[in-house]
Amino acid sequence: MTETNTPEGTTPPAAGPEVPTIESLQAQVEKWKALSRTNEKRWNDASSELETLRQSQMSDADKALESARTEARNAAFAEVGTRLADAELRAQAAKAGVELPAAEFLNLSKFLGEDGSVNAGLVSNFVSSLPKPVSEPEFAQGLGLGRQGGSGPVQFTRDDLSRMSPKEINAARKAGQLDALMRGEI
Repeated sequence: MTETNTPEGTTPPAAGPEVPTIESLQAQVEKWKALSRTNEKRWNDASSELETLRQSQMSDADKALESARTEARNAAFAEVGTRLADAELRAQAAKAGVELPAAEFLNLSKFLGEDGSVNAGLVSNFVSSLPKPVSEPEFAQGLGLGRQGGSGPVQFTRDDLSRMSPKEINAARKAGQLDALMRGEI
């Protein structure tokens, strides 16, 4: 035996399969992307060719039937489309935290595509253009208007005093509820 512990007459094992490099992997990815695009283009071409073949072989009655179906589909979308647009507007406005104008001021048909479905891009543009609610007061709040001072005990008036018993009057005096009356402020 030799120093490498391999039997005589045999060759040492190979180092294993070659590890791919990043460049070769990128090349493989690009190759498969190109093949996928080619395949998709072929599929679209074949589908459009099949559709034109179907259209050319249709009788006048079939063509009229197909156009009636298309018109009915568009009419149904137009009828339901405004409701869908309203629902989409409400959902996106709630998500954005803004308030929508009243429904009578909105032309909901403007948010529909040519096929009658809701155009989400127009809806999101409209909702993003609405003013955001203000979280802070618009005007200064510390102007000294309104009640100033502490929230001391509730002060009774002379009218309240006339309906109280002597025991209640003494309890109110001890609680400080007659202070303003005794100072002549009320």
